[in-house]
Amino acid sequence: MIILENVTKSYRRHKAVSDLSLAVPAGEIYGFLGPNGAGKTTTIRMVAGALAPTSGSIRLGGFDLARKPKEAKSILGYIPDRPFLYEKLSGWEFLIFTADLYRVPKAPAEKKARDLLELFELWDWRDELIENYSHGMKQRLIMAGALLPSPRILVVDEPMVGLDPRGAKLVMDIFKTMARRDKVAVFISTHTMSLASRLCDRIGIISRGALIAEGTEEELRGQAGEGGADLEDLFLELTSDSGLPSLGGGFVPDRDAGGAAKAAEGGAGKGAGDAGQGAGDAGQGAGDAGQGAGGRG
Repeated sequence: MIILENVTKSYRRHKAVSDLSLAVPAGEIYGFLGPNGAGKTTTIRMVAGALAPTSGSIRLGGFDLARKPKEAKSILGYIPDRPFLYEKLSGWEFLIFTADLYRVPKAPAEKKARDLLELFELWDWRDELIENYSHGMKQRLIMAGALLPSPRILVVDEPMVGLDPRGAKLVMDIFKTMARRDKVAVFISTHTMSLASRLCDRIGIISRGALIAEGTEEELRGQAGEGGADLEDLFLELTSDSGLPSLGGGFVPDRDAGGAAKAAEGGAGKGAGDAGQGAGDAGQGAGDAGQGAGGRG
């Protein structure tokens, strides 16, 4: 289980996350949605132990992340939005290295590594350096690394980035199996509304660092007052401001519109006259220059 209690992350005067509390029980897939800059990735990194909160507490499987970080991280799998890998290792070497970090015994580690490489269709590339993998292959490899130690908690930031439709379907099936069969708590941050709608048991929506709505899709409809809206409409309704700002110039009262148009027309006519006068002067200058050249000849 994941439990956040009154978690705040501040950068000087800016609060990226403000007094956030939520819980994800074992066996649930929790979707974490929000606009850009709302605090999703900051929250994900705090849950993964990559950032320390300014205040509040995070518990993973009963372990306080601040007091017992080693125990908490030993049951955690983390999939970031960008696959940072040791590119001079092969895919196989990376998984065995990951197994060593989690102290998975050699024989089970090698079997699990083979199973995962086959599952993610990377077995034929196992001895190739990671630097030669495509972005989608790197994303699948980092997922394999996160799953290798059989985590009880899985934290995922934008899981479908770089995946083709086949890979995305595979990943969704894996997450569902982990939650339903293995009782893993899955915490997913995503911008993909269709993914959240199809995959998540509950959804939390964060805006400006604060959790503004939480529940099943049906419960979110009730909070937004939108009976038949899909998740994208609900998201836009819950996170929108009053409306679009003015995108044009300053406001011109109706009574002045005619005068402004006439002034513009007059200005344009004057500009055209000046341009014509300038052209005439240029022609006169050209004639004088020709006459002078003839006189000298």
